[in-house]
Amino acid sequence: MSDNRSDRRSRRHYRQAVRPVAAPVQPADEQEVSKLLSGGTSKEAASTLKWPSGRKNVSRWSNVNWAAAVWLLAIHVGALAAPWTFTWSALALVVVLHWLCGGIGICLGYHRMLTHGSFSTYPWFRRFIAMIGCLAGEGPPLMWVANHRLHHARSDQEGDPHSPRDGNWWSHVFWLAFKVGGKNQKEFYRRWAPDLYQDRFLRGLDYAFIPLNLALSAAITAAGYAIGGWDLAISWLVWAVAVRMVLVLHSTWFVNSASHIWGYRNYETRDDSRNNWWVALLTYGEGWHNNHHAHPRMAKHGHKWWEVDVTFLTIRALQKLGLAWDVIDYRSRSEKDAA
Repeated sequence: MSDNRSDRRSRRHYRQAVRPVAAPVQPADEQEVSKLLSGGTSKEAASTLKWPSGRKNVSRWSNVNWAAAVWLLAIHVGALAAPWTFTWSALALVVVLHWLCGGIGICLGYHRMLTHGSFSTYPWFRRFIAMIGCLAGEGPPLMWVANHRLHHARSDQEGDPHSPRDGNWWSHVFWLAFKVGGKNQKEFYRRWAPDLYQDRFLRGLDYAFIPLNLALSAAITAAGYAIGGWDLAISWLVWAVAVRMVLVLHSTWFVNSASHIWGYRNYETRDDSRNNWWVALLTYGEGWHNNHHAHPRMAKHGHKWWEVDVTFLTIRALQKLGLAWDVIDYRSRSEKDAA
């Protein structure tokens, strides 16, 4: 018996000795991060341009992101039940959650706050908004930010993960079924989101993404059952989860596709970005995409008086409440010259 215990201790000590030690998270270089926030390419990120991105580099079976493909398919299949499960209360939930998860979580949180640093806020509030962004169903924040910064650096050129030059449907949805950056996602994050990768909480949302969405789905279903039985529970599940996610996803995807195909341009940029009024309407101001590509760090995407930007108005409201500061709502002379 003692020999067995001794053997187990020896094996345990051996495993501890050979267990790989995780590399420490290195502090991000402020100048390099500034380039990424402004839509440029840092020295570290430049080395990833040779990594798989863009249709011709990633569209192969060995690079399929099966988890993402199944997730997106399941949401769309669930939404097909919408005509048979409609209730007015479910529609009301769709409207509220579309704005909360899409407008606040994605447009304000993932995009303007995390990707471009258009304003500053408290760490707890930043993490809270990032959690709401997860509930939109578009993936965890580090993945979203890294992909979007890569898009800005290579917009409508080789290496852009979702350019309409590779096909309209590719830019709209099909690119999501493949792994941008290859299999080493952590290294991809370190390259394109080094500032956010330092936050252990944000890294943890990679693992919490599915549980958070399942928890929200369960809560919505339980609330519907408590109020109106199984009929209302199923109605709320289909509409407030599946239909709402499909609407949020396609609204965001129109920015990647339609806003690089149709619309007008206020600025001469090196890409095909356009200002598209109906995309702006669906995405709380994100459709003023040419303005955004000309001045990526600006919190305000509507640069003409008629270009209504609901997300910027929300940022202004947060500023009044003391939850946002250092709001970048100006165009510097250097930015004007660059545009």
